[in-house]
Amino acid sequence: MEARADSFVAAMMGEIGATEGWARFNVMLAAGIAREAAAMTTQIGGEIIPSDQARIAMLMREPVGTILGIAPWNAPIILGVRAIAMPLACGNAAILKASENCPETHRLIVEAFHEAGLPDGILQCVTNAPEDAAEVVGALIDAPEVRRINFTGSTAVGRIIAQRAAGHLKPCLLELGGKAPFIVLEDADLDEAVKAAAFGAFMNQGQICMSTERIIVVDAVADAFIDKLSAKVRTMPASDPREGNSPLGAVISEATVDHVRSLVDNAVAHGANLLTGGDASGTVMPAHLVDHVTPDMKLFREESFGPVVGIIRARDADHAVELANDSEYGLSAAIFTRDVPLGLALARRIRSGICHINGATVSDEPQMPFGGVGASGYGRFGGKAGIDAFTETRWVTIATEGGHYPI
Repeated sequence: MEARADSFVAAMMGEIGATEGWARFNVMLAAGIAREAAAMTTQIGGEIIPSDQARIAMLMREPVGTILGIAPWNAPIILGVRAIAMPLACGNAAILKASENCPETHRLIVEAFHEAGLPDGILQCVTNAPEDAAEVVGALIDAPEVRRINFTGSTAVGRIIAQRAAGHLKPCLLELGGKAPFIVLEDADLDEAVKAAAFGAFMNQGQICMSTERIIVVDAVADAFIDKLSAKVRTMPASDPREGNSPLGAVISEATVDHVRSLVDNAVAHGANLLTGGDASGTVMPAHLVDHVTPDMKLFREESFGPVVGIIRARDADHAVELANDSEYGLSAAIFTRDVPLGLALARRIRSGICHINGATVSDEPQMPFGGVGASGYGRFGGKAGIDAFTETRWVTIATEGGHYPI
């Protein structure tokens, strides 16, 4: 994959409007995911369990069979490799169902695995026209050869996949939508918080499941923080990614532009203030910062998956946690405070699969247990958590004495 980096960059730019920096980061992290999966092949251990009877009792992990991985377009190399690497490392065959928005990028992943020496028939790639997606995915889920499914994408589609799989009693690993809260407390390092908030909200034009969607800042520092953040965002223009001269590129489609605009318009109509933003040029949309967002606005609740973030004022830390938890989603969260014990205490009260103290909501490492709660899905990718997801646990015994039975 690293040797094909230029091809991946060209494919991501052409298919989804990614910047070169985002595409090369995808290649780097995806290679790390593959290396971590390879390292896990020696960590698929078992256990000797003390038995009440005269026998040796063992917990053994075995491959499942064929696993279907359905990957999205927004971080296509990272999430495409994540969908197949650990399943393969655990001894399974895998099918990568490519996104309709980036079939070339996903095809390049499978091509790289084949070129690296993967045996024939172990990894397949399935592409389809957008209008055929439901039929193709349904057929793959229904196929008796497919034993488990992992899916990364929207919550709406995740529900459909889970329901279809449940009809066959097939387990799923689902990593779905998010509405990540970013809490700024009174004692926070505001300069660090600004850097992390701007990155978390607008990296890849906000099209990341972990993107900062709600900045919750306590009243005592709200104005100072917002002044600094507004100044930072104004230094982050968007342009055609092929020109390579701006930190922000294009969004995936004009439908995203329309969705973001509708969220902003609704918020402004209900009393919010638009601090930065403006009209889009096709799919190139500037970063939108919206202040005084409240829970009755669509921007507070609906995942934007675009270049917009809402700022919510909180009375204090407890109120900030209350606002953070006022969401059906629970993937990633962040808390900025110099009081680390307080930060840890608050992190334990936030309903999310991931929480970073003094760090951005957008963060990933191949070995970390990655996933969410609530409408953000269930199950975990990454490291040893991935072994649990992609193996079967069996109980096997060996008798050491003659048996004693009641009949």
